[in-house]
Amino acid sequence: MSMLAARALATTAHTCTRAVSHVTVIGGGLMGAGITQVAAQTGHKVCLVDLDSNILEQSTARINKSLSRVAKKKFGEGADGAKEFVESTMGAISTATSAAEVIGETDLVIEAIVENLSVKHRLFKELDSIAPQNVIFASNTSSLGIGEIAEVTTRKDRFGGLHFFNPVPVMKLLEVIKTDDTSAETLASLLAFGKAMGKVTVECSDTPGFIVNRLLVPMMSEAVKMLERGVASAKDIDTAMKLGAGHPMGPFQLADYVGLDTTLFIMNGWHEKFPEVEMFTPPEGLRKLVEEGKLGAKSGEGFYKY
Repeated sequence: MSMLAARALATTAHTCTRAVSHVTVIGGGLMGAGITQVAAQTGHKVCLVDLDSNILEQSTARINKSLSRVAKKKFGEGADGAKEFVESTMGAISTATSAAEVIGETDLVIEAIVENLSVKHRLFKELDSIAPQNVIFASNTSSLGIGEIAEVTTRKDRFGGLHFFNPVPVMKLLEVIKTDDTSAETLASLLAFGKAMGKVTVECSDTPGFIVNRLLVPMMSEAVKMLERGVASAKDIDTAMKLGAGHPMGPFQLADYVGLDTTLFIMNGWHEKFPEVEMFTPPEGLRKLVEEGKLGAKSGEGFYKY
């Protein structure tokens, strides 16, 4: 390849990736706060938006506490370095109760609100009407289709998925999801942003559960069905998957950690959309535990007692 051709390709590659320097995160829960923290840690300006100012205060305090732990590991006894790290990171974070206050200066909007399609539609329809055309939209959904969420906007080519894992400051993986309409430029920008955050990015088409949940959720479901059929106990199934497959936790322990209500919600959504797919049919044992309020570790009891 000639030097001229190489320069042309380099220039094309450069112009096809729009750098993200300012991020707006919608939703002040655990995921939103985690995304905000890591983005700010890695040199991005971030505005965390939530309708509830009390939630914003709690999230800011949570981020500050988490940063202090990071600083202690990063700097050890170096108090000055740790203090500067926390202060500079917190200085890159602002909060607002309305996205309209900041959306004019942002490069990327990441939605991390409740897993409800109609609620997400209302949010993105409103954002689409006020955001400059160059702003990229992304959803952190773990169970809904990115294309379905994007359909209410006029920027389907500038819409993708950024599925972070909880806790965001610890988990290295980031699933970057493209729809049939996501442009190559948008995908390149989302991948570059993920890498700039220090994440290991994997690219995935818009399919139920993406990569990780598409494999994990049916596995958890089949484990429950095995329990119902009397194949083995929950404890023995977990032990078998930990020692035989090298998993850090078995499917029942994982389901309890994720939340049985969350697992059932995901399965119900998939089953409703794809009723003919047997692996998406929620097991009755899972439904029964959720109906009884046994949601896993967070409620004190699920498949195990805590």
